[in-house]
Amino acid sequence: MQNSRKPLLAPKQERATPRIIPCLLIENQRLVKTIKFRDSKYVGDPLNAVRIFNEKQADELVFLDIGARRTGCEPDFGLIEKIAQQCFMPFAYGGGVRTLDNIRCILSSGVEKVVINSAALKHPELIREAAEEFGSQSIVLSIDVKRNLLGSWRVFDGSQNKNTSLDPLSYVKSMVALGAGEILLNDIDRDGTRMGYDVILISTLSSAIDIPLVACGGAGSLADIKAVIDAGASAAAAGSLFVLYGKHRAVLITYPQGEELRRIFF
Repeated sequence: MQNSRKPLLAPKQERATPRIIPCLLIENQRLVKTIKFRDSKYVGDPLNAVRIFNEKQADELVFLDIGARRTGCEPDFGLIEKIAQQCFMPFAYGGGVRTLDNIRCILSSGVEKVVINSAALKHPELIREAAEEFGSQSIVLSIDVKRNLLGSWRVFDGSQNKNTSLDPLSYVKSMVALGAGEILLNDIDRDGTRMGYDVILISTLSSAIDIPLVACGGAGSLADIKAVIDAGASAAAAGSLFVLYGKHRAVLITYPQGEELRRIFF
């Protein structure tokens, strides 16, 4: 059923700062955070996190069900609908998306964008078919990248838990040609490390395509976010920065406010 959401809070004024997006990982209906795609740490209930980000007026959210990808299960449509009922900002969902019917069900629940990763590696034509049926603006191609033993970036296949032989630049170009409307780039080597984004990687890919690229993996501060935007990313996504605090990784859900953003971007 299509969700008609009505914000309980006064709408934010338009701002010129780039999109800053909490990227939330789900496993068995729990909110978790990983380091380099390993060692999942429980950080809370996803619906509670949504309510907090509502209050903090986040730009948008991304939910990635890493459990569905690992197990080969379909998307958790019940959880998706609950999130849609609670979420007062645009959000994207990925995890277990393999068919046009999956995409149709997710969008009909009130989700603005569907994130496709492993299925695109196995069946690239799914991107074209989805873009033709639902519009490119609804289809996000998620690409996980990891350096190989020689130090070269390669596309990582999470369903097989190993690198492919695919060069990220060539792969991204091919997905854009098929109709992907946005790229979500996940840097495995920096995931959860808070050591900063790989700005060289971001600059290389963003300069080669004409659709938005959302960088994810490594954010440790707002300065890191500014650096990746300066490198060419259209938006910056982060997990640990918005759900964990301090060297002991205590759970604390937060989001930058207007004055913080103005100090960084202006």
